[in-house]
Amino acid sequence: MTEFINGLSMDIEQTNLDKLRAVFPECVSEGKLDIDKLLALCGEYIENDFEKYKFEWKGKAECLKLAQKRSTGTLRPCPDESVNWDTTQNLYIEGDNLEVLKLLQTAYYRKVKMIYIDPPYNTGNDFVYADDFADPMARYKEVTQQTTKSNPETMGRYHTNWLNMMYPRLRLAANLLQDDGVIFISIDDNEVTNLRKICDEVFGEENFVGCGVWKRRTSSAMDQSKVSTDHEYLLMYHKGKFLPFAGYKKDYKGYSNPDNDPRGPWVAGDLTVGMNADMRPNQYYDLVDPKTGKTYHPSYNRVWSYAPDSMQKLIEEDRIVFPEDTSQRPMKKRFANELKSDTNPFSTWMSDVGLNTEGTRAVYTLFDDKSLFNYAKPISLIKALISQVASGDDIILDFFSGSATTAHAVMQLNAEDGGSRRFILVQLPEVCDEKSEAYKAGYKNICEIGKERIRRAGKKILEENAQVSMEEGKRPLDVGFRVFKLDTSNLKTWDATPIEDEQLDLLYQRMNAMVHRVKPERSDLDMVYEIMLKLGVPLTYSVHAIDVNDKTAYAVGDDYLLLVCLAENVQPEDVEQMTEYAPAKVIISRDSFADDTAMANAYYILRDHQIELKLV
Repeated sequence: MTEFINGLSMDIEQTNLDKLRAVFPECVSEGKLDIDKLLALCGEYIENDFEKYKFEWKGKAECLKLAQKRSTGTLRPCPDESVNWDTTQNLYIEGDNLEVLKLLQTAYYRKVKMIYIDPPYNTGNDFVYADDFADPMARYKEVTQQTTKSNPETMGRYHTNWLNMMYPRLRLAANLLQDDGVIFISIDDNEVTNLRKICDEVFGEENFVGCGVWKRRTSSAMDQSKVSTDHEYLLMYHKGKFLPFAGYKKDYKGYSNPDNDPRGPWVAGDLTVGMNADMRPNQYYDLVDPKTGKTYHPSYNRVWSYAPDSMQKLIEEDRIVFPEDTSQRPMKKRFANELKSDTNPFSTWMSDVGLNTEGTRAVYTLFDDKSLFNYAKPISLIKALISQVASGDDIILDFFSGSATTAHAVMQLNAEDGGSRRFILVQLPEVCDEKSEAYKAGYKNICEIGKERIRRAGKKILEENAQVSMEEGKRPLDVGFRVFKLDTSNLKTWDATPIEDEQLDLLYQRMNAMVHRVKPERSDLDMVYEIMLKLGVPLTYSVHAIDVNDKTAYAVGDDYLLLVCLAENVQPEDVEQMTEYAPAKVIISRDSFADDTAMANAYYILRDHQIELKLV
């Protein structure tokens, strides 16, 4: 039976149910999940306990439904706004990230190595809009025509609005992470507590990696409280299977071997611990150098790290260094060859990865000394995160991309270490205020700033690395990106608005309008990329036109993964020629066939060649 491609994103609810049915078939009856039976199989027995710990707010249940509600949108290609369209592996997507994340589910499910987001902090001036549960695409169209909306503290649902925005997006984002994937989320004091709670629920409390504290400025800011908040937080969660942090290679500069110890280079380490004599009386004693007879006393608030017997063994093994001055403390030799690891951990105290001023200055310099974006994150911060968890051709996703710092960081890091990491950026086209420097410079929305930054940064990086790019064996730097924009599906949807008995003419009009499913104002490429999305093919795959008996078809992928034909009057001989390319699937518009007989013949021709046919 030939399957039709509809204008909806992946059915997440059905997909999840199918996974459960495959593992626990006894828990699914007549297409419904028996949650009590499932819990019982896992050792959780239902009790009427209404005092269990849980994090709730008004709208949470609806948020989960919204995250799993199938999108009626698509992503339309914009080659004219792109850079190196034919060769790049990077994406810039303009649209509401909730709908975009839904559309990416099929093609990028468990393919993203790292997610970094810098969402609205809910400071009272951020762009936070309420999602429309009934028609998200209509709401998106409405919002993109408006100037920035804030979420002031005077609103009764101040925290609730923010939670309702973040929760479904994080749910969808979690699906995209690889088994060894990591998500980093920048946040400040306003919502760090709530964010930690929803991340514990979405990613699992046991998968919490750490909470970084980023020192964002050096000069204090005057505040009515007389307290200057000079830091932000960075929540880190991993997918659960692996922890891919690289750490940092140890610096052995401090190691030496002045006494020609056969065990090799060493560094002097502290031989005391911060406890007083009352707490550890057996470690509070005088230490005598057996060679000189000199005596060394611990302070009352610090005792030796070892009891006398253990200390004596260390002395016999020549592991204790006694100073000439008895007012100084003896030290312990710590040998390089005895270290458990040659790396240092990634520290959650992030005081040396750039300041806010660096991020602002980077944008300022790129845009000819114009202040277009005042709160961009520093490139060095994002590079530090990427270098910890992503390498090779890993995908980095940022769905609150703002000024596109993440793209800049990915390109810069690839230039420095020869990597081929790829980025996917998603940004809502927030309208710039008419009084802003950005608007005066000709940028109507934030997406226009982000795309231009990537263009300028990419050009600068290429110029700075021209010699490196010419070296033999070096992969060309990818500083391009494909632009896609969120829009309604290219396929018409049935208007189910109730009709009165006397409105039969309106019913006929609706039926006639559905004879041709593809909207007349949409191009072939619009449809090809929607097909790719719905069939789970990455948007960076190559697409090129081929000739089939003077009819245009489109080959997707260098190995002809898909062959899409939207031409008119398709005959059986045209389908026969398509089989010569040996595609995995052939997709043909139902409107393309010369008649029903031609469509039936196409099915049997492709079946005989073991090629799947799908219709749109």
